[in-house]
Amino acid sequence: MKGGPTPAVAALERAGVVHSLHGYEHDPASDLGYGLEAAQAMGVDARQVFKTLLADVDGRLVVGVVPVDRQLDLKALARAVGGKRAAMAAPAAAERATGYVVGGISPLGQRQRHPTVVDVSAQEHDVVYVSGGRRGLDVGLAPADLLALTGATLGTIAR
Repeated sequence: MKGGPTPAVAALERAGVVHSLHGYEHDPASDLGYGLEAAQAMGVDARQVFKTLLADVDGRLVVGVVPVDRQLDLKALARAVGGKRAAMAAPAAAERATGYVVGGISPLGQRQRHPTVVDVSAQEHDVVYVSGGRRGLDVGLAPADLLALTGATLGTIAR
């Protein structure tokens, strides 16, 4: 991998988790959004590709992982972590807290560990794809491994 593995890939390798790497050329002019662009570039059903979003829930950052063809339900995310109010985190705050750039934020190998909730629909697939820690790189792994490595819980957080 050019420049060595990302923290996300390094975390997978350290844990000995079976995974696959899927690089593609990110098109800055694409109007699909990062996640849908990734699904299309990999030729994978968008319901199997998950985006990583950070929200501020009652003053703490929480990670929500939802299919790229859906939206994060902020109220459901707040409920899932016992909170009352949630708002999307500012992009700069998300980048500082994770060590990744927007469009390449992975739920794996983040700079700091945050409470994480993965949408229950992940269980419908043998393999899910999440950002590998940079734009143009996704990793495929079993949903159970994603939950184990991130310490995530499952919740109905997509709409």
